[in-house]
Amino acid sequence: MLLKEIKDIYHRELDEKYPKEEVDSMFYLMIEHFLGLEQFILAIDPGIVITKDEEQYMFEGLSKLRNEIPIQYVLGETTFMDLKIMVNESVLIPRPETEELVSWVLKDIENLEDNLKIVDIGTGSGCIAISLFKLKPSLKITAMDISNSAIEVAEKNALKNNADIEFIQADILKIPFLKENYDIIVSNPPYVREMEKDQMHNNVLKNEPNLALFVPNEDPLLFYRPIAKLAKNNLTPKGVLYMEINQYLGEEVKELLKEFGFSEIELRKDIFGNDRMIKARQAG
Repeated sequence: MLLKEIKDIYHRELDEKYPKEEVDSMFYLMIEHFLGLEQFILAIDPGIVITKDEEQYMFEGLSKLRNEIPIQYVLGETTFMDLKIMVNESVLIPRPETEELVSWVLKDIENLEDNLKIVDIGTGSGCIAISLFKLKPSLKITAMDISNSAIEVAEKNALKNNADIEFIQADILKIPFLKENYDIIVSNPPYVREMEKDQMHNNVLKNEPNLALFVPNEDPLLFYRPIAKLAKNNLTPKGVLYMEINQYLGEEVKELLKEFGFSEIELRKDIFGNDRMIKARQAG
């Protein structure tokens, strides 16, 4: 079958669900991942024919996309900070905004001493911890998550990317202290309020783990409170806490951190102009 005919089928089947440019992008990601073909192949060879086995990969993927399974889960991987990260339904798909959080941490520690100790709370796929290690291998990194299945994914990603990270299964709602002190705590905890579900796409709601996404309307800072408490108890003097936040709750998170005695609190916007990250320093 001609590859361009399959592209036409993708558009017939998916254009009602997704923008045409996104359908193009998904098609090209599919042929690159499953067929090993460059995205510009049709421009060079519009008459290219693929085998029956290759057709099967493309149509199985199309069926999943039609059922609103995210392309990252169809491929079983995504790219984060130029690293290949495996993902499945046990972990959130890493977002570009989280790359900004990692970049902020890396910029701040660029000229600091080696062997800083960092803990990533709610690690999910491990993308934050792994990218921090790969871009500054002198860091001593621990990563935590409540989900054993998420930790399994994160451990595989660490192995795949040759990242030396310690993983711990723990529920931060139930532990008053971390096992040791850290120079930096970083976290991207659940922060989407239940009432915000109607702003989200079906492919997120139907597939990504609710445990890692949502918090009750009546307690949107459910996870920020214990993280702030752990940071208060286990950050070294002058240690720093970095968190990704709900864009609508920046001031509330700032007030929470003030209550715990943190200083130098800085709220930062993401590339879309939304309040998305916050940084605070432990007292000396």
